[in-house]
Amino acid sequence: MITSVFKKSTPLNYSLVVILMLFFFLLYQFQDLAWFKSVLLITQKVFIFLLLVGTLFISNFVCKKNGLSKDSTYTVFFFFLFLLFFPSLFDNLKIIVTNLFLLLALRRLLSLQSLKASKEKIFDAALWILVASILQPWCILFIALVFISVLFHVSSDYRNWFLPFIALLVAAIGFLVFLTFETTTLQEFWLDKLYVDLSLDYFTNSYQNWAFAIFMTASLFLLIVMLLSYSNKPQLLHSSYKKMIAFFVIAIAVFFISPDKNNDLLLFAFAPLAIMGTNALEVFQQQVKQELILGVLIVCSLFTFFTQL
Repeated sequence: MITSVFKKSTPLNYSLVVILMLFFFLLYQFQDLAWFKSVLLITQKVFIFLLLVGTLFISNFVCKKNGLSKDSTYTVFFFFLFLLFFPSLFDNLKIIVTNLFLLLALRRLLSLQSLKASKEKIFDAALWILVASILQPWCILFIALVFISVLFHVSSDYRNWFLPFIALLVAAIGFLVFLTFETTTLQEFWLDKLYVDLSLDYFTNSYQNWAFAIFMTASLFLLIVMLLSYSNKPQLLHSSYKKMIAFFVIAIAVFFISPDKNNDLLLFAFAPLAIMGTNALEVFQQQVKQELILGVLIVCSLFTFFTQL
């Protein structure tokens, strides 16, 4: 029944996901109504929600535009369900903006498949990643995805290998100009946060621990299904799937090594995971298996959401 609703790509389906997200967003925000007394905070909450909706549709656009799934609403629905795992994201503007920059970079790198305006796409992707890394230093690891994309598509032109470094120069100049208007230094703002911390002792309650464990289990399942079905994908799309998987692996690596670790950092993995979830439903074509996958994920997302309120 659930799969029959979201297997179609219609405005009604997209509206349904947005309405559901608004309901849970307000449910989380209404725990404490202190923000309702400030116009600035109300504006911030509205802005966060609009950014989340934008992120949702950019993820869907990346998936559909590059032929990574059939025409359905599964990708946006999976993304919405993953958001429910970590409701604290509904207040984390910094992580949401950072993720938006990374998705814009991923969009450019996947479109490199067409070989049109390749230099502009490489530069844009590198610049978006570098801007994201200003907000979250270890996002600098995503720059590896730029070089992977160059290797897949346009490695014969040596100039393409230097474009990320030009983007680095542009980002560095802009960042240094920004620091001149701030009271902080480069060391305090960025370099002090660029160290590895593999500890997982940030949980403030057992429910956050459960949410993390369930999410990682679901991620592992979807990744395995993706890897096992990869060989059956059209040869033309293999490089796109490789980049999407690489994006997911880097996102998980950023989470594990970041010193300011919290569950919200896993947002970086949502877009590729939503695409993997869509792929899993397409691999298991029997409706019973599709309903089981979606049903279990819905139950898990609702459980983790309400226990963390």
